[in-house]
Amino acid sequence: MRVLYLIVARGGSKAIPRKNLERIGDLSLVGFKARSAQRAETCSRLIISTDDQEIRAEALRLDVDAPFVRPAELATDSASTDDVVLHAMQWVETHTDESYDAVMLLEPSSPFATADDYDAAVRLMVERRANVVLGVCETEVNSVFVGPMDLDGRLSSIIDKLVGLRALRRQDQPAEYTMNGALYLLRWNFFREHRARYVDRAGTYAHVMDRNHSLEIDDPVDLEWARFLWERGFINHGQWPASAGYASPSGEPAVNQQVLSGDVRRRI
Repeated sequence: MRVLYLIVARGGSKAIPRKNLERIGDLSLVGFKARSAQRAETCSRLIISTDDQEIRAEALRLDVDAPFVRPAELATDSASTDDVVLHAMQWVETHTDESYDAVMLLEPSSPFATADDYDAAVRLMVERRANVVLGVCETEVNSVFVGPMDLDGRLSSIIDKLVGLRALRRQDQPAEYTMNGALYLLRWNFFREHRARYVDRAGTYAHVMDRNHSLEIDDPVDLEWARFLWERGFINHGQWPASAGYASPSGEPAVNQQVLSGDVRRRI
């Protein structure tokens, strides 16, 4: 299966200005996606879609192809990521003689997905004949405990779900999953036809990741948490060779990786 790996990174960001160029250790967020994609066995070609010249220069420094500049109308807060992917696909079809079976959408705001994650998603697509494979992680809170308040502040909708429920402990509820933003693998012809990721109930599958590697950076606290995980050795540096051996500011040795496979938030 030929897969086009596509990093999408615009210059504008409100919560964290210039977010995609923020660094964790020795790498920018763009760099994390670039280095993990380059290690993937299933990466046929790696390109970036960006409107920003500084991000483009960073991508080129990382040996990522930057064959076009994203149009301004696809770099706004309201622009659809699906439209950004379609633009890149159309550019490839128009300007090259290359053909692909799928496109792997990669967002730098989820930096800790690994080459193994990408390769596993591609294998899953092949084995299940999936049209879409999404990176997911287990939710922290089951949906039985979640619901809206009414205008007076009552939690009637949640209580309605809990009435008659014998097992009220959270650990007794079945596992539920949510997309983590780490990877979106889309079958080429399917996505070109439907122009949307979330349309095929029967053909959409999950690649499950642990919560640490599912971290999504939306605000400054998320970024500091990602740096904490990296600096304390909760993320395996060997997955990103350019950052191997990164030392924490304290100079303390890395924590034994074998004891860090679970969710760190619950251990600190």
